[in-house]
Amino acid sequence: MTTALLTTWGLGLFLGLMSLLFIARIVLTWYPQVELNQFPVCLIAWPTEPLLIPLRKWLPPLGGVDITPIIWFGIFSLLRELLLGQQGLLTLLLTP
Repeated sequence: MTTALLTTWGLGLFLGLMSLLFIARIVLTWYPQVELNQFPVCLIAWPTEPLLIPLRKWLPPLGGVDITPIIWFGIFSLLRELLLGQQGLLTLLLTP
């Protein structure tokens, strides 16, 4: 395997994992009583919270609804499609 292929595979795994974590984070916003420092939930909260904090300062909750996880999910999904999708930049660069 070439380095470019491994990098593409790793980037795809990272972007997919972050998208999945933000989907779980969106579901967690439906349950405000959930403690984010408890064991199973902290595996979702710890990787996503550093990205959510700065965006929450810029965009506070609207009507009590935190939409920042939705925005980050959209960003990671867009990046994955632009870079690794069927017509993505990295996909087109690596095809012979």
